[in-house]
Amino acid sequence: MTKNAVIPDETIINKIYLIRGQKVMLDSDLADLYGVETKTFNQSVKRNLNRFPEDFMFRLTGEEFEYLRSQIVTSSWGGRRYPPNVFTEQGVAMLSSVLNSDVAIEVNIRIIRIFTRLREMLLTHKDILLKLEQIEKKITGHDEDIQMIFTALKQLIHEPNPPRKRIGFKANEEA
Repeated sequence: MTKNAVIPDETIINKIYLIRGQKVMLDSDLADLYGVETKTFNQSVKRNLNRFPEDFMFRLTGEEFEYLRSQIVTSSWGGRRYPPNVFTEQGVAMLSSVLNSDVAIEVNIRIIRIFTRLREMLLTHKDILLKLEQIEKKITGHDEDIQMIFTALKQLIHEPNPPRKRIGFKANEEA
């Protein structure tokens, strides 16, 4: 990967998994994004292990690894001999102090921005759900009225289209 290569946000987002209630990225995916081999990536992390406490990085259990493997449909032939390390948002941020290439810095900035956007979206959805629950509590006793409103709204949204007049030449049409 060159310094000017742009990684689509979707590529990064698709490499973020929810494990143990945390958004994490696999060591192999991060290594791929940084343009290094997974072995080299993990060696750099291992040399700086004191920078990665359990809430920054942890190794998947065998069971978690098998479940993840089934979710991302990877082959059980060959490949890894041990479960991967996974990095939380804080762990990804710490990687910038361990991997000091221009590509690593650029990729880290992109990943951190995406983690931040995901967190903001989650908070926004949480706010909307809380407001809906508050509204739902307030409208108790008015269920029939609310149902009529929703029915009317659905009719407006899905208003049937009147039949359209066909234009153009019709072969069997009389002159």
